[in-house]
Amino acid sequence: MAYDDDDPMTHEGRHRHRRAFRALLVLALVIGGVVLGFLWGERRPLHRVGSAGPITTTPQAPEAAPPQADEPVDVTLTHDVMKRAGIKTANVRTSSATAAMTIPATVASNAYRETRVNALVGGVVRQVEAELGASVRQGQTLAVVFSTDLAEAQMKYLSMRAMLEADHQKLERTRELVTIGAASRQELEEVTAIHTGHETEVAATRQRLLLLGMSSSQVAQVVDASHIVSELIVTAPADGIVISRSVNPGQVVNAGQDLFVVTDLRTVWVIGDLYEKDFAAVAVGSDVAVSIPATPGRTLRGRVAYIDPRVDPSTRTAKVRVEVPNSDGALRLGMYVTLAFQVAAGERMTLVPRAAVQTMGDRAVVYVPVDGEEGRFSERPVKLGQSVGDSIQVLDGLKPGERVVTTGSFFLRAEAARARSGG
Repeated sequence: MAYDDDDPMTHEGRHRHRRAFRALLVLALVIGGVVLGFLWGERRPLHRVGSAGPITTTPQAPEAAPPQADEPVDVTLTHDVMKRAGIKTANVRTSSATAAMTIPATVASNAYRETRVNALVGGVVRQVEAELGASVRQGQTLAVVFSTDLAEAQMKYLSMRAMLEADHQKLERTRELVTIGAASRQELEEVTAIHTGHETEVAATRQRLLLLGMSSSQVAQVVDASHIVSELIVTAPADGIVISRSVNPGQVVNAGQDLFVVTDLRTVWVIGDLYEKDFAAVAVGSDVAVSIPATPGRTLRGRVAYIDPRVDPSTRTAKVRVEVPNSDGALRLGMYVTLAFQVAAGERMTLVPRAAVQTMGDRAVVYVPVDGEEGRFSERPVKLGQSVGDSIQVLDGLKPGERVVTTGSFFLRAEAARARSGG
């Protein structure tokens, strides 16, 4: 069909066709844009607002919650780790329950190691070498005493020796005269008796010099008046400490007077009062712990050496003596100390080595090997009692015969803490 361009109706129809075509084109573009946007949205992952990564929609298995701080855990170690950690175990044991009995006491010197230094001769003290509290060695000079008695004793010794020498010469001449018949046998016997008497007197005067404090070598040097000494050197009879000094230079002393007291303080006595009701609990040889209030936290060990068989009627106590080593001089004479005796209480208690117990806050735990699973250890809360030497009483949480980790328990504690933190 042909259109007439000059026909007004034909011209209007063409306009209607163009408008319809444009409408269809717009509709097609809109539909195409919607489809493309849907397809693009399906391909790109959604992003969380303010997030640096995409939201994953893949379902995951829920993670196990870490154990609570007070919840026991098990620790598993390989053989090599156990070897490096030095894991060692010990049996839980039982023992008789003991109780501590304490009594006050005082430190005293060991009377068996105390030496009094006396003046063996009377005289005047020329000098004093030892101060009070000084440490001295055996043979060390303590004082020098000028004594006329000592000089007179040496003079008598020289006189007796001179008489003995004269008698000896007379005895020899008499023997010669008897041989040639110029003297009788009776005269020889008389001279021999006098000679023997003088020998005895010389021996007595020599012994007196030794008793006055002279040594054998000093006595041997007394051969004439020029070798007489009038000063006696007073020496320390043993190693120790000078705990008493009662002389000064210029002081007159008598024979037998105490000048010094030297004592060995490497061991001391601790003397306490034991009540009558406690006699059966303590015996000679019992172990004792000595606590020193002046140095808290320090304890010395000793043994009961003596219990006085006499009871003080006013206090109903008996003296108990404990001998304690004191090489460092921590115990001073007169100090107040406390004696602690371990006495049986008649009950049984469960004990573990102190090294097996680990504290975590206000809790105490031990680590027990799991039967049949090498390298696996179970954390066990325990309730503790008193300390007994190197062990601790367990009131609850363990039974006798079970095994606990001793060496390496700290390592297991660290591994348990790491498990709780999720590490």
